[in-house]
Amino acid sequence: MVGLKFHTDLALDMDEFWVFGYGSLMWNPGFDYEEKAEAIIFGYRRSLCVRSWVHRGTEASPGLVLGLDRGGSCRGMAFRVSTAAWDEVLAYLRERELVTNVYLERIAPIRLADGRRVISVAYVVDRDHRQYAGALDAIEAAHIVESASGQSGPNDAYVFNTLTHLREMGIRDQWLEHVAGEIERMREAS
Repeated sequence: MVGLKFHTDLALDMDEFWVFGYGSLMWNPGFDYEEKAEAIIFGYRRSLCVRSWVHRGTEASPGLVLGLDRGGSCRGMAFRVSTAAWDEVLAYLRERELVTNVYLERIAPIRLADGRRVISVAYVVDRDHRQYAGALDAIEAAHIVESASGQSGPNDAYVFNTLTHLREMGIRDQWLEHVAGEIERMREAS
């Protein structure tokens, strides 16, 4: 077994380095990989539960972005990274995902579409972090999303873009679809 030298704080050895993506990492990983596969993670669900202070909002007027939150399961995409690129990819992911430390880096088992079970790096929401929005209803989430904007653009564009990519991958997220529907209703009413 190859030691996961960059991740000694988890004291885990891995034969392969897989990354699990559930949001923009699925269609925009930003790193080279040797294999890509649909995957499912159990014990976590995709949720619009993170107050965005950088990319889709500001600290004064936060938006909402996705996080992996406890409960259920989540279909996403897994990427196997070459041994030579482990350190570089992990450094990139930490810079991308840990901007405000609202996510926790975790090692988690996932099941690939072909039935293989592998260990992956995944970024889950820290429920104790002040950016954790918790369980919002779709109407409340829609009001936040509709009015927020950050360095990467309007928050509603993030939600609609995410839904487009999920649909292209054959993934339905009914709650996120409900949020998008509420945003559209708000626009029609104004």
